[in-house]
Amino acid sequence: MQSKREMNGQPNLFEIENDAPEIEKILLFALGEFQSRGKVLADRELALDRLRGAFRRASEKFQTEDLADETIVDLLEKMGAKIVRKQSFVAKHPFRVTISTDLAEQAKTVYQESLNDD
Repeated sequence: MQSKREMNGQPNLFEIENDAPEIEKILLFALGEFQSRGKVLADRELALDRLRGAFRRASEKFQTEDLADETIVDLLEKMGAKIVRKQSFVAKHPFRVTISTDLAEQAKTVYQESLNDD
């Protein structure tokens, strides 16, 4: 019997959660893609809702399942982003994210390199 991954070619969440460098690349690509759309990212507090589309598109590009909010914010925080957790009744995705200028520049680089690799 084939596993779900073998059937659809996508790693499941448990497989990618243990691969932090791969998730980091997905997040950096997403942040770079967000900026490529003309959106200001660096040193600006954004609701996680505003970034969800970019994370979804990055997951599609890398053929992985969508990442959970907690996974996203935990790794972004480890990468140097400032995360503010709000009460769960405030929003569906109750987090505010501030990306530093350095992290935003790193994301632009990863995004551009990914485009060149295609």
